[in-house]
Amino acid sequence: MTECIRIDRRVLPFAPAHRWARKWFPALLPVLVCAITALHLPPWIYMWLLAASIFAAAKWITVSDEFPWRNVSRGRMAAYLLLWPGLNFRSFHALTPLRPPTVSEWFMAVAKTVVGAVVIWGALRFLPPTHPIVIGWIGMVGIALVLHFGLFHILSNVWRAARFNAPPLMTNPIGATSLARFWGGQWNKAFNDLMAPHVFAPLVRKVGTTGAALAVFLISGLLHEIVISLPARGGFGLPTFYFTIQGAGLWAERTRYGRKLGLGRGFRGWFFTAIVAGGPAYWLFHPVFVRQVILPMLRAIGAI
Repeated sequence: MTECIRIDRRVLPFAPAHRWARKWFPALLPVLVCAITALHLPPWIYMWLLAASIFAAAKWITVSDEFPWRNVSRGRMAAYLLLWPGLNFRSFHALTPLRPPTVSEWFMAVAKTVVGAVVIWGALRFLPPTHPIVIGWIGMVGIALVLHFGLFHILSNVWRAARFNAPPLMTNPIGATSLARFWGGQWNKAFNDLMAPHVFAPLVRKVGTTGAALAVFLISGLLHEIVISLPARGGFGLPTFYFTIQGAGLWAERTRYGRKLGLGRGFRGWFFTAIVAGGPAYWLFHPVFVRQVILPMLRAIGAI
C-alpha cells in the first residue's frame, strides 16, 4: 500500500497549531471566496476559476513550510508559482537539476499538443450532434492532450533545459501495471507531490498507511466535487463514489488474494488498473457535467 503515495523522508514532524493555521487557512480562503462570489458566472468559467483557486491553494500549501523563503530569489519563486504546474517546491529549486530534454521528448510534447488541438478544433466538427455525451468526452480527451500531456510536458522541457528540476507530470499513465503506480505518480505527479508530505505522511502516524491512503482518495473526491459537480449544479456524490472505488481497488490489489491473482504486476495488473481507473470514469465526469459545463465551453471556444 505504501507505493500509492511516495513519501518525502524529509517531512517535518507535526507542526504547532499556529503553523497549521498558517498553512491551511490561507489555502482554503480563496477557494471559499471563489465558490461564493463566482457562482453567477457561466458554469464553464466558474469551473476554471474554482480550479485556479484550488491550484493557488495548493501552491501556498507547498511553500508555507518554507516561509519566508530566505534562500529563494524572487525570480525563482515567481517561476514556481506562476510558470510551473508542479507542486514540489523543494524539488523545483533543487541544486541538482534533471537531465535536459532530448529531441524525442520535444517532439512528443509538441505532437501531443497538436493532436489535442486537432481533436478539439477539427474532429469534433465531424461528429453528429445527436450524441452530445460522446462529443463532450472526445472534447475532454482533446483538452487533456493539449493541457496535461502537451503543454505541461513542454513546460517541463523548457525548465529542464534551463537547468531546473521539473520532471514531467504525466509519466506513461496508460502503461501503469498497478493502481499504486498509476495514482502514485504516473498520473498527475503534482497531486501526489502535494498529498504525500502534507496529508498522507501526517495521517500515517495517526491512522496507518491504509487509512491515510483512503483519506487521500476521499480528499481527491471532494476536490473533484468542487470543480465538477458544483459548476454543473448536479451529479453530487459521483466523483466521490469514483475515488471510493479507487481506494477499494487499491486495497484489493494489496490483499493476499489480489497478489495471488497477479494484481499489481504484468498484464493482469495493467488490465485491473485499466478497468478500475478507466471504467468508472463515466461517473467522475458525469453526464450533468458534460452537458452543463463541457459542451458550453466547447461552443464558446469555437470547437463545435
